[in-house]
Amino acid sequence: MSVLDRVNNYNSKSSPSNRNSSMSEPQDIPERKERAPTGSPIASPVDHLFLVPSPVPTRRTRTYSASERALAGPTLCGTVKSFCRQQGHGFIIPRDGGEPLFVHISDIEGDFVPKEGDEVKYKRTPIPPKNEKFCAIHVHIVHPAEGVKHETWEEAVHHSPV
Repeated sequence: MSVLDRVNNYNSKSSPSNRNSSMSEPQDIPERKERAPTGSPIASPVDHLFLVPSPVPTRRTRTYSASERALAGPTLCGTVKSFCRQQGHGFIIPRDGGEPLFVHISDIEGDFVPKEGDEVKYKRTPIPPKNEKFCAIHVHIVHPAEGVKHETWEEAVHHSPV
């Protein structure tokens, strides 16, 4: 069923001539079908209630093809320069040099919050819309920084200042 058919079907059921006179009776509201999260909010505005996409797509809004391209790319290594759980992002210094890479909290894999000095492995993907800079995704801590207490995501929630 096309989007236009769904809208027309909904409008015809909810027109004043088709409504019950009693407001206490249940209305016939079409159910939304659950679909796999394969696209961005731009791809299906009706299913995403016309949300404006974030300027930095997260794993949830990154298109399937962009994620596949990133996964097919090389696994890189680097060191966490900084990471702030409250702000939801940080930066990784690539082992082979270059500019620090942005990393979003949703792209951290594993049970522990990254800390400065942690060695990590990651994939790299361009940041839209210009695709001139890159960010790190699928980030895994491979060697935690020595002498630094690492907390789990749950511990970090309980100890966060409000």
